[in-house]
Amino acid sequence: MSICGCSFATAQPSPGRLQSQTKPPTNDHDASSSVNSSDSANQELQTGTDLTRQGHFREAIPHLLAAQGRVTNEFAADFNLALCYTAINQFEKAISILTTLSSAAHPTAGVYNLLAQAYVGNSQPEQAFTALQQAAVISPANEKLYVLVADACMDHQNYPLGVKVVNLGIENLPHSARLFYERGVFETLLERGDLAAADFAEAAKLAPETEIAYMAIAQQNLVEGKIPETIAAARQGIAAGHENHILLTLLGEALIRSGVAPGQPEFAEAQTALEKSVAGHPDNSRSQIALAKIYLMAGRYDDAITHLEIARQLDPTNTSVYSHLAAAYRKRGQLDQAQKMLAILANLNEAQAAKIRSGPSDHKATTAPSRVE
Repeated sequence: MSICGCSFATAQPSPGRLQSQTKPPTNDHDASSSVNSSDSANQELQTGTDLTRQGHFREAIPHLLAAQGRVTNEFAADFNLALCYTAINQFEKAISILTTLSSAAHPTAGVYNLLAQAYVGNSQPEQAFTALQQAAVISPANEKLYVLVADACMDHQNYPLGVKVVNLGIENLPHSARLFYERGVFETLLERGDLAAADFAEAAKLAPETEIAYMAIAQQNLVEGKIPETIAAARQGIAAGHENHILLTLLGEALIRSGVAPGQPEFAEAQTALEKSVAGHPDNSRSQIALAKIYLMAGRYDDAITHLEIARQLDPTNTSVYSHLAAAYRKRGQLDQAQKMLAILANLNEAQAAKIRSGPSDHKATTAPSRVE
């Protein structure tokens, strides 16, 4: 999950500010107690901030709660706590804190941006977009504001909102290759191939011979079903020094689609690329599934199941996971497990069909393409 990638560090207040907010102690003992309490609270805030920066959100929360109401830099404690709650999907708690912070005299773009992400997670798209608009008023040229909320939309599979978010970004940053690339990813998921291809082409045009350009060209060719061209673009990007997990995954997937078989050099190339991708970004379900496919083709069923189960944890509603798990368990002779996976797959397919029947058609999704991290 991508969330607002900043935490507010503790800061020692100026002596004048401290005096204006703290009742003077009445004697030396009270003064010592007050100082010790303040030091303890500041230490809790510093520990919580450090853990937040390291991505240890659950561990940070008790420290930040202990600092609340006891430190001069209340904003840092509250914002970091809201960030942690958003990261662990406790969105209502985050929204409560951020709503209070946004009511302050001078709320920051970061507050509104994190509030938008929390609203996305809490299935409140209208409120999310309003919060993003407020962030954009304060800092319209901050590309990261739109990307972070778009990533939240991706994580929570609200692709129409993702397009709306990126559209707002493109209005303010019409030459952002990254935003055109992001919109192309959403359009792909909504099965709008022509629009996706156009966005990928524009991204490559805006930032030629960059990492995003190679990714965009590979994605564009994949959308258009041009497998040899996808392989060539991914190889070129990697050879140019952009060996990121997106290009590695695109290369591996395209090679699989080209019909490679065990024993061929291209099969080994696909396996190596996908293993590198998974090693670098183990939380990417798409690369986990692609690597599992390679292992299935090679007869390495235990390894395939390991990676498919990881993908299942990362993306439990992805039907591709269960179809391949069923095949892997069947190959391993575990027919009961195979039937279990097929039953889950049937339920997911029925749920998706019901959603399509009852909801707007723009919520359909294909296999998720890779986005900029």
